[in-house]
Amino acid sequence: MVEKKTTKEYKRAIGRRKTATAVVRLYKASKNSYTINGKDFTEYFPTPELKKIVTSAFETATPAEKFEVVATAKGGGIHAQAEAVRHGISRALVLEDGELRGVLKKAKMLKRDPRQVERKKFGLKKARKSPQWSKR
Repeated sequence: MVEKKTTKEYKRAIGRRKTATAVVRLYKASKNSYTINGKDFTEYFPTPELKKIVTSAFETATPAEKFEVVATAKGGGIHAQAEAVRHGISRALVLEDGELRGVLKKAKMLKRDPRQVERKKFGLKKARKSPQWSKR
């Protein structure tokens, strides 16, 4: 007798911001819940601002169903990871329900924020700041 593994269906999407990347899985569930890197998102993102960033995709889209979010985030800082998770959730919601695309696009949650830190150049203190100039 062969046992069948029961696997839940999910939508998978990748979100990015700066150097942070988040792989998001969206499962249908009875209530909204978030798990980031094996931890509850209130534990992983301690400040209210970061929690609001992560949940803002659901607040904007207001989908008919409830979802369980399981994400793995790596790279960058904690703020960039929160925005990468939001980007991934937004993309997964569009895969789930294409009608949400217009709402999320208008809220600018589907566009990857392309801004990166400029590298430091030799002879300069930072990317563009030069050493103090002295006449003598």
